[in-house]
Amino acid sequence: MIEALIFDMDGVLIDSMPLHAKAWKTAFREVGIIIDEIEIFRLEGENDTGIVKRVLDGKYSDCCETDELFVSVPARKHELFDKESVTVFHGMDTCLLSLKNRFMLAVVSGSDKSFVERMTQKYFSGIFDVIVSGDDTTKGKPEPDPYYKAVEMLGTDKQECIVIENAILGVMSAKNAGIFTIGLPTYIDRKELGQADIVLQDHAELFRFLNFCHTNQVHEYQVQG
Repeated sequence: MIEALIFDMDGVLIDSMPLHAKAWKTAFREVGIIIDEIEIFRLEGENDTGIVKRVLDGKYSDCCETDELFVSVPARKHELFDKESVTVFHGMDTCLLSLKNRFMLAVVSGSDKSFVERMTQKYFSGIFDVIVSGDDTTKGKPEPDPYYKAVEMLGTDKQECIVIENAILGVMSAKNAGIFTIGLPTYIDRKELGQADIVLQDHAELFRFLNFCHTNQVHEYQVQG
């Protein structure tokens, strides 16, 4: 029986990843490292340290003062991002309110704790039973640790949970934790989320799926289109 729904935040609850990607791109460019915004979309779910490490590995492995970059680049990214205005995906707040009476709800995000708390308090106050940020586990997505922590905090069994993720690394994290996972291709192609148990089309279909969840027959859901 389904007891809990666990949501990624950026790209599922709030339309923020283009703004994150823009800020990362600028922060890296200012230290002489050129990246495309699609690279950040594909690294979505990682915490700050993980993103810097993945960008520096390989192509930029010889970059000078890399230790300093693990501090300076995220700090500059947050400075830039904090000037942006984030919006909630239309209908998401109403949808969550309707789910609140039927399921425990959780957020598992790779974003830093202050941002996650600020967004949930601003847009989803009192909705979530559990919040896990990128600062709450040593190992972030794609490792299973963030989802293990959420299940532990929810006090339920992973077989009684469903994860909704829009990121490649997020889907990997949830599947590594052994949780049934819904893929939502907000910013990337559907095929890149192929590890998910079900890959939806868009947020409109996500709302249909979440309404279907109350029957607990999620394995029978047929993707639209």
